[in-house]
Amino acid sequence: MGAARKYPDELRDRAIRLVLDLVRDQEASVTAACRKVGPELGINADTLRGWAKQVQIDRGLRPGTTSADAARIRALEKENAELRRVNAILRTASAFFAAELDHR
Repeated sequence: MGAARKYPDELRDRAIRLVLDLVRDQEASVTAACRKVGPELGINADTLRGWAKQVQIDRGLRPGTTSADAARIRALEKENAELRRVNAILRTASAFFAAELDHR
């Protein structure tokens, strides 16, 4: 289970929408838009900038790893670690049983 979120999803979505609207309508940079919107909503500008950039990546407007890809990579890394652990256990067990057979 992850940590509790500091900001509700509704506030996060609204803040991102405001930033992206400012970027689109006023041709401002994401950083400038976050510096304007963040303090109005009580959100750190750098936090808001990270959210906005990730949404742009997810929408294909900016290069980078999408949220779905990152989640898949995490799941595969977790599975890989589990498989390595199981392989180590099996290697140890096979060595143990091979030693038992040598004694006979």
